[in-house]
Amino acid sequence: MADLEEQQADNDLLSPLSQEGKRAAFWHNLPAQLTSLIGREHAVAAVCTLLQRADVRLVTLTGPGGIGKTRLGLQVAAELGESFGDGICFVSLAPLSNPTLVPLTIARTLGLKLGLDGQHAAMMQSLKLFLQEKQFLLVLDNFEQVAKAAPDLTELLAACPHLKILVTSRAALHIQGEHEIVVPPLGLPERKHIDLLESTALSQYPAIALFLQRALAIKPNLALTQANVQTIADICLSLDGLPLAIELAAARVKLLPPQALRRRLAHPLQILTGNTQDAPARHQTLRDTIGWSYQLLEETERQLFRRLAVFVGGAALEAIESICGASPNQVPPVLDILASLIDKSLLQQVETEEGEPRITMLETIREYALECLSASGEEEMVRQRHAAYYLELAEQCEQELRGPDQATWLRRLEREHANLRAILDWALRPDVPEHAIQAHMEIALSLAGTLRRFWQMHGYLHEGQMYLEHALAASEGIAVSTQAKAKALIAAGTLAATQNDFEHVEKYCRQSLTLFRKLEDQPGIALSLFLLSVVPLMKDDSAAARSMTEEALVLFRKMGDKERMAWSLSTLGLLDAREGKYASAYASYEESLLIHREAGDKRGIARTLLNLASLLYVSQGDQATLHALLEESLAHFEELGEKVGIANCYTLLGQLALSQNDPAAARLWLEKSIKLYRETGHQKDLAESLALLARVFLALGDHIQTRALYEESLALARTLNHSWLIASCLEGWAAMLAEQERFAWAVQLWGAAEALRESIRVPMHPVERADYERRVAATRARLGEEIFSAVWAEGRTMMPEQALSVDRQARASLPTRAVHPPGSAGLTARELEVLHLVASGMTNTQIAQKLVLSEKTVATHLTHIFHKTMSENRAGAVAFAIRHGLV
Repeated sequence: MADLEEQQADNDLLSPLSQEGKRAAFWHNLPAQLTSLIGREHAVAAVCTLLQRADVRLVTLTGPGGIGKTRLGLQVAAELGESFGDGICFVSLAPLSNPTLVPLTIARTLGLKLGLDGQHAAMMQSLKLFLQEKQFLLVLDNFEQVAKAAPDLTELLAACPHLKILVTSRAALHIQGEHEIVVPPLGLPERKHIDLLESTALSQYPAIALFLQRALAIKPNLALTQANVQTIADICLSLDGLPLAIELAAARVKLLPPQALRRRLAHPLQILTGNTQDAPARHQTLRDTIGWSYQLLEETERQLFRRLAVFVGGAALEAIESICGASPNQVPPVLDILASLIDKSLLQQVETEEGEPRITMLETIREYALECLSASGEEEMVRQRHAAYYLELAEQCEQELRGPDQATWLRRLEREHANLRAILDWALRPDVPEHAIQAHMEIALSLAGTLRRFWQMHGYLHEGQMYLEHALAASEGIAVSTQAKAKALIAAGTLAATQNDFEHVEKYCRQSLTLFRKLEDQPGIALSLFLLSVVPLMKDDSAAARSMTEEALVLFRKMGDKERMAWSLSTLGLLDAREGKYASAYASYEESLLIHREAGDKRGIARTLLNLASLLYVSQGDQATLHALLEESLAHFEELGEKVGIANCYTLLGQLALSQNDPAAARLWLEKSIKLYRETGHQKDLAESLALLARVFLALGDHIQTRALYEESLALARTLNHSWLIASCLEGWAAMLAEQERFAWAVQLWGAAEALRESIRVPMHPVERADYERRVAATRARLGEEIFSAVWAEGRTMMPEQALSVDRQARASLPTRAVHPPGSAGLTARELEVLHLVASGMTNTQIAQKLVLSEKTVATHLTHIFHKTMSENRAGAVAFAIRHGLV
């Protein structure tokens, strides 16, 4: 629990709900509603009152599909507004079927940091860290599909005392502390009163008002006579006031007058309900209403309707025609049938950014359509078509993502993301019939392998890794194609490399290298070697990384693979830059940029421009050129929607602002970058930005935040084996200690950092050296050459963690305590106090004045200290104290 408390300040600062945001208005992501909410005033008030009670933490809105739970939940959240000062977040779970993805989905929606491994426990920890002290409302929609995740909510509520959760679900969660509210049907008159009420009075009942609103939108010239309104009231009564059923019925007025519509509803066709016989009558009525709409369709409409259920999140016309059509010469054509289904409110149409129509289906209707598809015996055939179509699309996108139209194809994949997930979930489901396992594994490996670039560029690192690992594990022992498995392995290696998970990079890429060599696949061999170079790079073995990258570059040049030639050159440029070889680094980046520009590869252009800008920054090159390069890079990344690239640009903007003595602007840019890194789970860059933000707070004089940020950055750096960042953090920590006049400890850390840099051959960048040398010189003058040199040498013998642990011990020790601390060599409390002051650089005279003692007494204490520590002088005594954590 202590760890949670220590890191809470970081989450408050680094989350989307920044302190600045709180001052302006409470944060929320509630979607705007396009129609008014009819007849839910009392329900909204009741739920709001309940959620404002101190003893109520979890409210579940239950009811059948189509009752209006989501709409009610959104209205409640909007009404509550600033009752939750830290924010309100709406999380749609409709696309999910895997309960283990719930914490990840919530974390991504909130933009929180993601654990290195992306596992369930890491997601839960991130949520607890963020929400622990916040007055916050989570609105979780469509929870019934992931009901097994309910214990996660109990765990979150237990860890976060001010958190409240509003859930919409077709069934209660049955967990401790739940307050269930059954969402009722819309208000109706009693049947016996229909003939007694005027049309105006009838129109005030919410169910009838909803019907009239929807009907008049479809047929503005609908006659609102007394007879018609009474008939409409009867229709609404027969539908039990269920909003979705009413809307479906109202859509029929374009074809059927109210009286004819009422006659149809008098004898609704019975639809089998399977295991829902014990469900509430309203649930069965809704099914009957949808079933009635289904049975009114022509056979060609029914076939298309049920086949459309395979799509999640909608589909483009081309996909529907390819997957759902009976034959190329079908009469009437699919387009005409779609128009009919849209007209009957069974489908909805939206437009994409490119102006192409996209067809969607309400989730409740889709569930019914899925049952129809299953009963038809067509499901396996349709799902195979669905998978084949999107695999072909993904393969086409994979090639296009190497060219000038990357942004367009990335947007297309993003729109189809839910469909791609659905195919992977279907292919990897545990109950695949034995005869179909091989085909399913082939699909899963091929599709997951093909989505490598998309997952990498749009930041779906953990999700992609999860699918790839699942597919690779499930295919063990299955006779799948070597090509599909090798492709999945190289994709898994790529995502692992992006996350600095060098153990998995090595594991997957060595396996892929073996398979590609078996296939004599030269591009695959070269790519495997190129990715394997990441392993020594992350282990700070620059020589091995250079050798492997150069070997891969030779292969890429022989094959004429210009794209990967360019990326290899960028890696060589990175290696040169880390070693301070700025001229050769610049040349490699320039050649890489030229190749990317020739290919029109915007991602490659953006990344190389950023590399060049970063190089100019660290080497103190042409600042005007730097800004031009950075501006162009950011524009490309924004066009591509590549969050990590955007964040990288924000990081450099923060560094520039800090170097220009503008800590406020630096903080703004770095906090924006950190938000994106947490959202995408990009740990290496997150660690680096945290260290930079620590420098900002150091400039602002906030040592508490400085220390906390360095702690988090170091924790990540150690996990990632990010040695040069560890050295940088030690140097920053030392600067903070020097400002606190804890000079000996500062010198010790500087010495440890210097030794670490020498061991990995990564010198300090010129842009950082002037400030560093100024601080070191001031500390040397304060301590004197003898003590400074002794402590520096002592620091050089220490490992980074050892050096930091000495500082922590020193902070924990109290010089006035009576009991000798372990390793104190029998020093008295007064002698420890004198030793502390010696370590801070004070002379005998200054110590005497500080402690109100004579200089002779101070000299006597020092004699005793030298004897007990077996030191010859002040420098030796300070070195002894550092080794034993006494100061």
